[in-house]
Amino acid sequence: MILPNKKDAIHKAWLYRILEAIADDSYLSASLYFKGGTCASMLLWLDRFSVDLDFDFKGSDEDILKARSSLENIFLKLGLIVKDKSKVGIQYFLKYKSDDSNRNILKIDVTFPIIKSSQYETVRLLEIDRFLICQTKETMFAHKLVAVLDRFEKTGGIAGRDIYDIHYFFMKGFDYNVSVIEERRNMPIKDFFISLFDFIDQKVTDKILSEDLNSLLPYEQFVQIRKVLKRETLTLIKDEIKRLT
Repeated sequence: MILPNKKDAIHKAWLYRILEAIADDSYLSASLYFKGGTCASMLLWLDRFSVDLDFDFKGSDEDILKARSSLENIFLKLGLIVKDKSKVGIQYFLKYKSDDSNRNILKIDVTFPIIKSSQYETVRLLEIDRFLICQTKETMFAHKLVAVLDRFEKTGGIAGRDIYDIHYFFMKGFDYNVSVIEERRNMPIKDFFISLFDFIDQKVTDKILSEDLNSLLPYEQFVQIRKVLKRETLTLIKDEIKRLT
């Protein structure tokens, strides 16, 4: 995973320490399925920095307590402080020691229940020399596409990294899992892309893209991509709509 700012080296180190501990835990490594930007970056599917750890949870309601207990045991052993956590699900905001001016909060977010259409595979993460169950590339791309609309509907927020990621995946020629999109959005795939196009066209601004991406990319790469990101993403989505016609 790239490191656009030397100050983020400690954050990257903590991401990897937690991932190593999860991979070495027999229960967590079998029930937490790695996904999201950090996963994609570590698998070389994405060329940006990512600051959170995201997982799907394979288990029952009763298993959540066991997963939380196992994770909190890891945090304790690593000397991490739980600043906040979900009372019902599995979500943590962890604090580690750092200079006051630097990033010092790490978020872990676990989705439950799993989307039935999602697919996974066990892969080796070379940077930590561990095996974890991860979303397949096609499943991840599908969830990235849906995340743009889903995030806004749930929180009212728009993340520039979502736009960057789908642009990058399209440009790399990645396929997406149609079933995941249709299951999550409950509409035909072409209708989904039409709604995604309209949303990005009307809601996404250069300011939103810049505020989110400037700390996740090397400066020269950030300057170059922000000029074309929205326009090219809309063109790629429009081409996909035509292909589906």
